[in-house]
Amino acid sequence: MDTAILKAQIIRDKYTKAASFRLETEGNWSLYAGDSFDSINHKEPILIGNGSGVYPLNVSTSIRIYFELHNNGEILNLSERHLPMEGCYNFRDLGGFKTKDGRYTKWGKLFRADELSSLTEGDVAYLASIPIISVVDFRAQAETKRYRDNLPSTVQFTYPIAITPGNLSSEGIQANLLKTNIDSHMKHMNRLLVSDPACVRAYRIFFAIIQNNLSAPLVFHCSAGKDRAGMAAALVLYALGVDEETIMQDYLSSKIYLSDKYDAFIAKYPRAEPIFTAKRMFLQAGINQIKRDYGTIMNFLTKELKVDLIKMRRLYLD
Repeated sequence: MDTAILKAQIIRDKYTKAASFRLETEGNWSLYAGDSFDSINHKEPILIGNGSGVYPLNVSTSIRIYFELHNNGEILNLSERHLPMEGCYNFRDLGGFKTKDGRYTKWGKLFRADELSSLTEGDVAYLASIPIISVVDFRAQAETKRYRDNLPSTVQFTYPIAITPGNLSSEGIQANLLKTNIDSHMKHMNRLLVSDPACVRAYRIFFAIIQNNLSAPLVFHCSAGKDRAGMAAALVLYALGVDEETIMQDYLSSKIYLSDKYDAFIAKYPRAEPIFTAKRMFLQAGINQIKRDYGTIMNFLTKELKVDLIKMRRLYLD
């Protein structure tokens, strides 16, 4: 993984939204802040220091803040990767990933999430400060009716694009528990995400939306934010030139963020664990399917999903 991403991190508390800055480095550094990258105050740093440490940040807890780190001649843009949503578990920014050609994915443009029905008033205000203007919902119609998104008033466009491989409804989950090998079922589902014509068509529509320069900031989500949204996030990062292992680590992060959401259920129904977690073999099954069918991920993106790589990188890379 990229060392620059590992050495500097903004962390927000899920409930208080208080921010802290974690840094592993040598030498002098300065940290600047603003409510957007364009409005960062370069005249007065909010923190200065020397060497590594964890530092509390005296910044607003009600709006999202963006940061710029100056360290050893390097300038690095930062914000929190995992957004502090009290009513949501797996809400993440796809910014800050280093690409194979040395660029970075832009912060504050594309977000991935689980279901948004339980967002609190504070969560909604926080998302409005970004401001989120588009929402892509990969859930089935029955899911969207049962658990309606609670969205900020800044949202102008909503796109219901149902993706339903392997029956991901609650009834489907109960049926899946009867299967003898749930790991195999989850691998098969990930293969379907990139081979079933209806799923492929949904991802083609998704890429058409995010390639519209009026769509971002945009969040795409499903119920857990790890399968349908997880594959979408992986394909976006591939299109932007992020390396495969970094993409896999981002996918596997869902296991950490979803633990609070599903641990009690898994403790009661241990066989359900593969349905509610992220395992390397699951995403890898889908990636391997693409390579078997199309030779390379880029062939799948450009020929099947109609991705304009030049436009994507212009929109979403610094």
